[in-house]
Amino acid sequence: MKFHIITLFQDACDAYLSASIIGRARKEKKISIIYQNPRDFVDNKWGKVDERPYGGGPGMVMSALPVVRAAQRALRIPRSPRRGIKPKPVVVWFSPSGKQFTNKDADALAKYSDVVLVCGRYEGVDERARKILKTFVPVKEFAVGEAVYTGGEVPALAIVDAVTRRLPGVLGKDASVEERRIASRAVYTRPESILYQAKRYKVPSVLLTGHHAKMDEWRAKRRSKAQSRTSPRGGKRK
Repeated sequence: MKFHIITLFQDACDAYLSASIIGRARKEKKISIIYQNPRDFVDNKWGKVDERPYGGGPGMVMSALPVVRAAQRALRIPRSPRRGIKPKPVVVWFSPSGKQFTNKDADALAKYSDVVLVCGRYEGVDERARKILKTFVPVKEFAVGEAVYTGGEVPALAIVDAVTRRLPGVLGKDASVEERRIASRAVYTRPESILYQAKRYKVPSVLLTGHHAKMDEWRAKRRSKAQSRTSPRGGKRK
């Protein structure tokens, strides 16, 4: 599977994408990361990719055509469709007002052979770039979390991570994908008891029983409570 990252800051991405599970997936050629820098597709000698916004306002806006050309270059890279993978690529566009990215969306993206992630900077990318891209490739618009970031690189890394761990063989076992099994935020390991500043912290006794049904019930309750706390207005999610 190929991830094409359109970014001005390759180094900011590659440090994370070369480490741990993602780095191993790259070495084992389960995924590949290909960068395109909009600066390589400008028409001026200064490598300038931004201009002042029409209508006024603070900051600068990334020009449309360098971003479009970078995406087109990514889409021209030969693709080798494999079984169950859509040969047609998809472009991911980031926006604070976009659909919140979920595990279900990660599962959907994992079915594509090529995912092009457009990382905006400054005050964003000229909206015409998205409109042009939509004329020849599907464009999915996502928000990753409710915060606003300095650029699209952080959301792009989150999506690469979420999708990659779903690919066969990346985590070793499908059961390692937490959201596909009963799991809670609270996890424990050795030792069974920790003494810290005269107070003892123990592993919940149910996890020491070896009774899988009871442990699953405990995890389900913990997960339900956590979801209830993080859902809007404290209500339970439907």
